[in-house]
Amino acid sequence: MVERKVAIVTGAGSGIGLALCRRLAADGVALVVVGRSTAPLEALRSELEGTAPVTSVVADVCAADAPAKSVQTAIRTFGRLDYLVNNAGMGKPSPVDETTDEVLDLFLDVHLRAPFRFCREALAVMVDRGAIVNIASSFALIGGLRGGAYSAAKAGIIGLSRHMAAQYGPRGIRTNVVAPGVLETPMTAYAWESPRFRRLNFDMTPLNRTGSADDAAQAIRFLLSDAAGFINGQVLAVDGGWTSTKFLSEAAIGARALGED
Repeated sequence: MVERKVAIVTGAGSGIGLALCRRLAADGVALVVVGRSTAPLEALRSELEGTAPVTSVVADVCAADAPAKSVQTAIRTFGRLDYLVNNAGMGKPSPVDETTDEVLDLFLDVHLRAPFRFCREALAVMVDRGAIVNIASSFALIGGLRGGAYSAAKAGIIGLSRHMAAQYGPRGIRTNVVAPGVLETPMTAYAWESPRFRRLNFDMTPLNRTGSADDAAQAIRFLLSDAAGFINGQVLAVDGGWTSTKFLSEAAIGARALGED
């Protein structure tokens, strides 16, 4: 059994999950990294070798055995589990009227059912004074276009997390939520340079820079840490002020409508 803290991070192979693993490893946290593809997890393990111990679980988080397999790996390898971060996700949602039952089920499975099942499995073994961080989205906090099943599932994560904060707080287990805005990650790469995307996101964010995966990772790291030891049941938006202000850049105020000559 290791004395250092032990974390399970889903969606660890890229984006926020990858940035978080680097941060936690620098803090000496032992990692169980979960992802669908072997190569990114092996690359991460090699990168962090000598910094912190890392073991990987190659699994789709929606698979029936993924939560038990991940938690059992933590216990078998490190003898304990202190942290769980439900980060795995997918993007490109459609409006409600264009969403099939199959797509609805997929978004709910990835963003709500899988985290619920990982939490359930982790709670059975998690040490007192443990911490769980579930990843929601700014689109769970404010209405937006095209969110549909994605927004519904992410809003469900907030409700689940607040319930868990009450239910398991007496055990010293804190549950919080990080709600990232639009960050520069592989999940947003398909639209990052489009004028419509930039108008809706960059021009409506007060801070004069874009957000990164590491911005979210730093927030998650804080909520897991003892520095956040009396923070429970909270939602921390990492969005540069997008959800909490009604901002529009000067350039956007004076701009012509998209498509105008």
